[in-house]
Amino acid sequence: MASIFNSLHIGYSGLNAAQIAIDTTGHNIANAETEGYTRQRVNTANAQPLNISPGLRGNGVEVDSIVRIFDSFVYERYTSTAENKEYSDFTRETMETLSTYFPEIEGVGVKAEMQEFFNMWQSFADNPDNEAMKVALAEQTKTLSQSIHQTYGQVNELQAEMNQQLAVSVDEVNRLGESIADLNLAIEEAELAQLDNANDLRDQRDLLELSMAKLLGSDVFGGRVASDMSTDRDVAERTGPYNIPVEGFNLVDGTTFHPIGITNKDNPEGFHDLYYERQDHVRIPIATEIDGGKIGAILDLRGSSLDSVTGIPQDGTLQEVLDQLDSFSAGMIESTNNLYARSSTDRMQSNTLEIDPHNPLINSGLHLQTGTFDVVAYDIDGQESSRRTITIDATTVMDDSDINPPDGTLNSIIGQLNAAIDDNDDNNSGNDMDSILDVDFSAGMLNMSVSGEFSGYTFSIEDSSEDGYSSGTNFAGAIGLSRFFEGDSAESIDLDSRFRDDATEISAHAAPIDGDNQVALDMVQLQFEQVIFSRGERTTTDTLYGFYDSVATYVGSKTNSAIVNNETITAQYNAVESEYFSVSKVSIDEELTNLIRYQTAYGAAAKIITTIDEMMNTLLGIKQ
Repeated sequence: MASIFNSLHIGYSGLNAAQIAIDTTGHNIANAETEGYTRQRVNTANAQPLNISPGLRGNGVEVDSIVRIFDSFVYERYTSTAENKEYSDFTRETMETLSTYFPEIEGVGVKAEMQEFFNMWQSFADNPDNEAMKVALAEQTKTLSQSIHQTYGQVNELQAEMNQQLAVSVDEVNRLGESIADLNLAIEEAELAQLDNANDLRDQRDLLELSMAKLLGSDVFGGRVASDMSTDRDVAERTGPYNIPVEGFNLVDGTTFHPIGITNKDNPEGFHDLYYERQDHVRIPIATEIDGGKIGAILDLRGSSLDSVTGIPQDGTLQEVLDQLDSFSAGMIESTNNLYARSSTDRMQSNTLEIDPHNPLINSGLHLQTGTFDVVAYDIDGQESSRRTITIDATTVMDDSDINPPDGTLNSIIGQLNAAIDDNDDNNSGNDMDSILDVDFSAGMLNMSVSGEFSGYTFSIEDSSEDGYSSGTNFAGAIGLSRFFEGDSAESIDLDSRFRDDATEISAHAAPIDGDNQVALDMVQLQFEQVIFSRGERTTTDTLYGFYDSVATYVGSKTNSAIVNNETITAQYNAVESEYFSVSKVSIDEELTNLIRYQTAYGAAAKIITTIDEMMNTLLGIKQ
């Protein structure tokens, strides 16, 4: 049987519903600018009616639930575009930084210094006996080397910075993953038996998911998405199991967290590698599989595949630039040295070569080609005394003097130089190359010097080429005989130490004759010649200017592509973000309108209470 107290309960239920609605609206307004917050709404339903005559009688209102206006499908698109934007933003920023290291368009940088280097050779050719010109050439050579060092060092430092950022980002991913697993447990406990919606906890988890996606490009899998049209057409919430996989391995598995491993312990260059450790402690490399978010961008820039021996990345934009700079420097060093070996001297010594003297030179890893080169001897008057042609073919080795070939012939550099051949066709064995030069290969170095009885004689090496430098053998350049440059890479290129100590030792001549400038003229011509540039087993032919332009163009085109791609992705991101905000972000105008509504409802419910109070006073007055 209904009573006046039932009417009082109806008024109270209205007050309670209005109070909760006002609290929720206030909560929305207070968090309007809170990152990751999703607006909430109170769902109400009529209370269970009283079954009394003349029928079911209303019993007030009940607060059914407080739900957040959240669409999982829109949010997934949002996190996906956020991942792409983070990848694109980071790539663009890095490439724009990289492009500043190649200021060739402004007439400065390596190319400008290289042009001045060849201009100095031209000036030297015009004044081959001027010692001031030798000093100026030496200084310009050092300036060019320093410019190459600086460019290489800047790129190398940027790559090292990427490596450091990789470690920081992975640490953050692991922190986020652990926090998400903890939140999963808290949400699971709060929503036990579906009694409550853990709205604020879900907001916190979504914000961490977004951060995770920006870093790693991760997606959430598991469970089903349930819509609630009675609340709002935009409500579609994921429920049930929760997993964040990373390339087939679960980083977060419900309330359990499995970290991404990172180590550089066994890497000689300090580059970090990523792995996932299974329960049986087997480590599965995953760096090459990650291609999204900031970490994906870092790996694409730094390089994701590390050489098992050297520890250096085998891919990556920055590593590509470093490799190209090394190729350019090696090509310049070897081509210059190959020409400078034409300047006659009384002694030559190669670099220390890590080769087996009995193995074919073509297979040694040295940048050699089959063909011939000449060793030319000059007498004390600077006149050509003897010339011997040395052949390099597929079977030529450095030294087989300690081996007795089955056919009794020698096919080695040492053997050809020491062979008793009448170079001058004068039937005089005392003035041939094998008599003039002492030659041996020891401690990994080829040593060539004029014999004591030919004091005052000099010799040089002329590479035989009909079509420019690239068609020669590159013998002197490849092994570093009579070097002008020392080093073998962008990091080590420098003027040879003997010229740093005394620049006046630089010579412009081929034959040791006053006024001869043949070597200097050859150096000037080198800038227009085709040079071979090698990278591992790959080779390409270009001019020095052309190859360096290709390096700068590679950086420029990659930077331009990153900028254009970033602009496109940013437009997509802004559109999806606007869609997500239109669904979930708090609208102050809407909440203030709701606040007025709920305030009115609260006042109306209060009126019910005061009316019941008057009714009760009337009843009590009748009794009196």
